[in-house]
Amino acid sequence: MSQRKAVLIYNGNAGQKQIDKTLGTVVPILAQSADELLIKPTKHQDDARRFCENLDSSVDHLYILGGDGTVHQCINSISKLDHRPAVGILPGGTCNDFSRALGIPQNLQKAAEALAAGHKRMIDVCKSDDGYFLNFWGIGLITEASSHINETEKAWLGKISYFTSALRTMTSANPFPVKLTIDGEVKEDEAVMVLVMNGHYIGTNRVPLPDANLQDGLADVLICRNTSLGALRELMTMEQGTFDDFKGELSYIQASRIEIETGREMDADTDGEVYGKTPCTIEVKKHHLTMLVPEDSE
Repeated sequence: MSQRKAVLIYNGNAGQKQIDKTLGTVVPILAQSADELLIKPTKHQDDARRFCENLDSSVDHLYILGGDGTVHQCINSISKLDHRPAVGILPGGTCNDFSRALGIPQNLQKAAEALAAGHKRMIDVCKSDDGYFLNFWGIGLITEASSHINETEKAWLGKISYFTSALRTMTSANPFPVKLTIDGEVKEDEAVMVLVMNGHYIGTNRVPLPDANLQDGLADVLICRNTSLGALRELMTMEQGTFDDFKGELSYIQASRIEIETGREMDADTDGEVYGKTPCTIEVKKHHLTMLVPEDSE
């Protein structure tokens, strides 16, 4: 499939041998499907965001080679554009959670081959007070776990570091008061974690929410009141409910607009980056982005 122009953004701060090997794998494959392929290495923190903000309307496909943080930066810029190119995620990070939700192979060569074929899918994006996110927004336990990962663990253990941090945090998780307004209906509760999910994976693990869908215009809201084993068992058999069904240690409900207020200002983890705050309003933008996906992606 031919297109006028494609752009590849990748982390230019990786080791030279790693960069050469990675580009040597993906560039020949992507170049075959483009009349012109521009390659943009990021050198500074905001480069990915800046590159995306300055994309012109002649760019048909944008390939992002990086982890969830790089993808998050790019999506925040692309989502604001009037002309939004089709986006292909090449998994180059530790977890690559949203690429997993799209069914993209985690092997770079296979991923490049699948995306270069040009199959497209319209997917939802969530808009929060602080920007856009593809995968999740969360407060409580998930934010504490992200904050407690130390760099040594991350370097040696990769995705496992998330769970070692979460286990440390679970022993000291304190419930906090939360007021949720979900599609206009108000519920006050106490929780140790609130998750608003668009994707299906966190830390490479699929969160088993039965009705999760990237194209339905709805976010999946998970309220966790307890960190006990009972809560984990409940998660494995979770069913979609309504406010009337709020009971036990977990609740799961879907909505297109969610307002979250807490008794005190709390940090929010957005796609793995802790920078948002409560209170926060989240709206689902249905079919806001076109993503490149494997032909057999559901």
